[in-house]
Amino acid sequence: MFIQTETTPNDDSLKFIPGVEVMGDGTAEFTDTRSALKSPLAIRLMRIEGVSGVFYGPDFVTISKDAETSWAVIKPEVYAMLMEHFSSGQPLFRSDEDREAAGPQDTRILDTDSETVAMIKELLETRVRPAIMEDGGDIEYRGFSDDGIVQVKLKGSCRGCSSSTITLKSGIERMLMHYIPEVKGVEQILDQEEAIALNEFEKLEQRLANEHGHEKDSR
Repeated sequence: MFIQTETTPNDDSLKFIPGVEVMGDGTAEFTDTRSALKSPLAIRLMRIEGVSGVFYGPDFVTISKDAETSWAVIKPEVYAMLMEHFSSGQPLFRSDEDREAAGPQDTRILDTDSETVAMIKELLETRVRPAIMEDGGDIEYRGFSDDGIVQVKLKGSCRGCSSSTITLKSGIERMLMHYIPEVKGVEQILDQEEAIALNEFEKLEQRLANEHGHEKDSR
Protein backbone atom coordinates (compact mmCIF):
# COMPACT_ATOMS: atom_id res chain seq x y z
CA MET A 1 0.00 0.00 0.00
CA PHE A 2 1.26 3.47 -0.93
CA ILE A 3 -0.12 6.39 1.07
CA GLN A 4 0.17 9.81 -0.57
CA THR A 5 0.04 13.15 1.21
CA GLU A 6 -1.30 16.48 -0.02
CA THR A 7 -0.83 19.86 1.60
CA THR A 8 -3.89 21.95 2.49
CA PRO A 9 -4.36 25.73 2.87
CA ASN A 10 -3.79 25.15 6.59
CA ASP A 11 -0.11 24.51 7.43
CA ASP A 12 -1.19 22.51 10.50
CA SER A 13 -3.37 20.08 8.52
CA LEU A 14 -2.21 17.40 6.09
CA LYS A 15 -4.30 15.21 3.81
CA PHE A 16 -3.36 11.49 3.73
CA ILE A 17 -4.69 9.48 0.75
CA PRO A 18 -4.44 5.69 1.28
CA GLY A 19 -5.63 4.77 -2.23
CA VAL A 20 -8.68 2.92 -0.85
CA GLU A 21 -12.13 4.05 0.29
CA VAL A 22 -12.23 5.73 3.71
CA MET A 23 -15.81 6.92 4.40
CA GLY A 24 -16.98 6.31 0.85
CA ASP A 25 -20.06 8.43 1.43
CA GLY A 26 -20.09 11.34 3.89
CA THR A 27 -17.47 12.62 6.34
CA ALA A 28 -16.67 12.39 10.05
CA GLU A 29 -14.62 14.63 12.34
CA PHE A 30 -13.00 13.93 15.70
CA THR A 31 -11.52 16.79 17.73
CA ASP A 32 -11.04 15.04 21.08
CA THR A 33 -10.61 11.52 22.43
CA ARG A 34 -14.23 11.35 23.57
CA SER A 35 -15.64 11.85 20.08
CA ALA A 36 -12.97 9.51 18.67
CA LEU A 37 -14.21 6.57 20.78
CA LYS A 38 -16.61 5.69 17.92
CA SER A 39 -13.65 4.81 15.68
CA PRO A 40 -10.72 2.57 16.71
CA LEU A 41 -8.45 4.23 14.11
CA ALA A 42 -9.37 7.77 15.21
CA ILE A 43 -8.71 7.01 18.88
CA ARG A 44 -5.22 5.67 18.02
CA LEU A 45 -4.42 8.69 15.83
CA MET A 46 -5.64 11.14 18.52
CA ARG A 47 -3.22 9.52 21.00
CA ILE A 48 -0.22 10.58 18.89
CA GLU A 49 1.43 13.48 20.68
CA GLY A 50 0.72 16.75 18.85
CA VAL A 51 -2.35 15.52 16.92
CA SER A 52 -5.34 17.81 17.55
CA GLY A 53 -7.90 16.47 15.08
CA VAL A 54 -8.80 13.63 12.72
CA PHE A 55 -11.12 14.03 9.75
CA TYR A 56 -12.40 11.25 7.47
CA GLY A 57 -13.35 12.14 3.91
CA PRO A 58 -14.66 9.81 1.17
CA ASP A 59 -11.14 8.66 0.21
CA PHE A 60 -8.78 10.55 2.51
CA VAL A 61 -7.88 11.22 6.15
CA THR A 62 -6.95 14.77 7.21
CA ILE A 63 -4.74 15.02 10.30
CA SER A 64 -4.49 18.34 12.16
CA LYS A 65 -1.71 19.11 14.63
CA ASP A 66 -0.84 21.81 17.12
CA ALA A 67 1.48 24.57 15.90
CA GLU A 68 4.34 23.55 18.23
CA THR A 69 4.76 20.01 16.84
CA SER A 70 6.66 19.33 13.61
CA TRP A 71 5.23 17.17 10.82
CA ALA A 72 8.58 15.35 10.77
CA VAL A 73 7.73 13.99 14.23
CA ILE A 74 4.07 13.10 13.54
CA LYS A 75 4.09 11.78 9.94
CA PRO A 76 5.93 8.46 10.49
CA GLU A 77 3.46 7.42 13.23
CA VAL A 78 0.45 8.48 11.15
CA TYR A 79 1.77 6.57 8.11
CA ALA A 80 2.31 3.42 10.20
CA MET A 81 -1.17 3.52 11.76
CA LEU A 82 -2.96 4.21 8.47
CA MET A 83 -0.96 1.49 6.70
CA GLU A 84 -1.75 -1.05 9.42
CA HIS A 85 -5.46 -0.17 9.53
CA PHE A 86 -6.21 -0.10 5.80
CA SER A 87 -4.12 -3.23 5.11
CA SER A 88 -5.96 -5.20 7.79
CA GLY A 89 -9.46 -4.57 6.45
CA GLN A 90 -10.71 -3.62 9.94
CA PRO A 91 -13.93 -1.57 10.11
CA LEU A 92 -13.56 2.19 10.51
CA PHE A 93 -16.26 2.38 13.20
CA ARG A 94 -17.25 0.17 16.11
CA SER A 95 -20.79 -0.23 14.75
CA ASP A 96 -23.04 0.82 11.87
CA GLU A 97 -24.89 3.11 14.30
CA ASP A 98 -21.64 4.92 15.18
CA ARG A 99 -20.85 5.38 11.49
CA GLU A 100 -24.33 6.73 10.76
CA ALA A 101 -24.15 9.18 13.67
CA ALA A 102 -20.66 10.43 12.70
CA GLY A 103 -21.56 11.55 9.18
CA PRO A 104 -23.08 14.96 8.37
CA GLN A 105 -26.89 15.07 8.47
CA ASP A 106 -26.93 18.84 7.97
CA THR A 107 -27.74 19.07 4.24
CA ARG A 108 -30.47 16.45 4.25
CA ILE A 109 -33.55 18.32 3.00
CA LEU A 110 -36.44 18.02 5.46
CA ASP A 111 -40.19 18.38 4.90
CA THR A 112 -40.15 21.34 7.29
CA ASP A 113 -37.48 23.25 5.30
CA SER A 114 -38.56 26.36 3.42
CA GLU A 115 -37.79 26.60 -0.30
CA THR A 116 -34.88 28.95 0.48
CA VAL A 117 -33.32 26.60 3.06
CA ALA A 118 -33.71 23.65 0.66
CA MET A 119 -31.87 25.63 -2.05
CA ILE A 120 -29.09 26.59 0.40
CA LYS A 121 -28.63 22.95 1.44
CA GLU A 122 -28.63 21.81 -2.19
CA LEU A 123 -25.90 24.31 -3.16
CA LEU A 124 -23.78 23.49 -0.10
CA GLU A 125 -24.04 19.76 -0.85
CA THR A 126 -23.47 19.84 -4.62
CA ARG A 127 -21.23 22.89 -5.19
CA VAL A 128 -19.47 23.89 -1.96
CA ARG A 129 -18.78 20.58 -0.19
CA PRO A 130 -16.86 18.93 -3.09
CA ALA A 131 -14.58 21.99 -3.46
CA ILE A 132 -13.80 22.15 0.27
CA MET A 133 -13.12 18.40 0.37
CA GLU A 134 -10.39 18.96 -2.24
CA ASP A 135 -8.60 20.94 0.50
CA GLY A 136 -9.12 18.20 3.07
CA GLY A 137 -12.08 19.78 4.86
CA ASP A 138 -15.86 19.97 4.95
CA ILE A 139 -18.67 22.42 5.63
CA GLU A 140 -21.66 21.93 7.91
CA TYR A 141 -24.95 23.84 7.59
CA ARG A 142 -26.00 25.28 10.97
CA GLY A 143 -28.96 27.51 10.16
CA PHE A 144 -30.53 30.41 8.27
CA SER A 145 -31.48 33.49 10.28
CA ASP A 146 -34.50 35.79 9.78
CA ASP A 147 -32.18 38.54 8.52
CA GLY A 148 -30.79 36.38 5.70
CA ILE A 149 -27.54 35.10 7.25
CA VAL A 150 -26.48 31.53 6.49
CA GLN A 151 -24.64 29.98 9.46
CA VAL A 152 -22.04 27.32 8.69
CA LYS A 153 -19.22 25.49 10.41
CA LEU A 154 -15.96 24.65 8.66
CA LYS A 155 -14.34 21.30 9.53
CA GLY A 156 -11.17 19.31 8.91
CA SER A 157 -8.28 21.35 7.47
CA CYS A 158 -10.58 24.42 7.25
CA ARG A 159 -11.15 24.46 11.02
CA GLY A 160 -9.22 27.39 12.51
CA CYS A 161 -7.46 28.09 9.21
CA SER A 162 -6.56 31.76 8.70
CA SER A 163 -7.70 31.61 5.06
CA SER A 164 -11.14 30.23 6.01
CA THR A 165 -12.60 33.75 6.26
CA ILE A 166 -11.50 34.44 2.67
CA THR A 167 -13.07 31.11 1.61
CA LEU A 168 -16.33 32.07 3.30
CA LYS A 169 -16.56 35.60 1.97
CA SER A 170 -15.08 35.39 -1.53
CA GLY A 171 -16.34 31.92 -2.41
CA ILE A 172 -19.31 30.60 -0.46
CA GLU A 173 -21.02 33.89 0.36
CA ARG A 174 -20.71 35.26 -3.16
CA MET A 175 -22.10 32.09 -4.71
CA LEU A 176 -25.06 31.74 -2.34
CA MET A 177 -25.98 35.43 -2.73
CA HIS A 178 -25.77 35.10 -6.52
CA TYR A 179 -28.15 32.13 -6.75
CA ILE A 180 -30.44 32.90 -3.78
CA PRO A 181 -31.52 36.58 -3.43
CA GLU A 182 -32.81 35.94 0.12
CA VAL A 183 -29.24 35.27 1.33
CA LYS A 184 -27.58 38.46 2.64
CA GLY A 185 -24.39 36.95 4.04
CA VAL A 186 -22.60 33.92 5.49
CA GLU A 187 -21.06 33.63 8.95
CA GLN A 188 -18.97 30.92 10.54
CA ILE A 189 -20.06 29.37 13.82
CA LEU A 190 -17.03 28.81 16.05
CA ASP A 191 -16.55 26.41 18.95
CA GLN A 192 -15.41 28.10 22.16
CA GLU A 193 -11.79 26.96 21.73
CA GLU A 194 -11.75 28.09 18.08
CA ALA A 195 -13.05 31.54 19.07
CA ILE A 196 -10.28 31.85 21.70
CA ALA A 197 -7.59 30.74 19.21
CA LEU A 198 -8.84 33.17 16.55
CA ASN A 199 -8.90 36.00 19.09
CA GLU A 200 -5.29 35.25 20.12
CA PHE A 201 -4.23 35.12 16.44
CA GLU A 202 -5.82 38.54 15.80
CA LYS A 203 -4.08 40.00 18.88
CA LEU A 204 -0.72 38.67 17.62
CA GLU A 205 -1.31 40.13 14.14
CA GLN A 206 -2.19 43.51 15.69
CA ARG A 207 0.93 43.45 17.88
CA LEU A 208 3.16 42.63 14.90
CA ALA A 209 1.53 45.41 12.87
CA ASN A 210 2.11 47.89 15.70
CA GLU A 211 5.76 46.84 16.06
CA HIS A 212 6.23 47.22 12.29
CA GLY A 213 4.68 50.70 12.51
CA HIS A 214 7.04 51.71 15.33
CA GLU A 215 10.05 50.52 13.28
CA LYS A 216 9.00 52.74 10.37
CA ASP A 217 8.52 55.74 12.68
CA SER A 218 11.97 55.35 14.21
CA ARG A 219 13.71 55.46 10.81
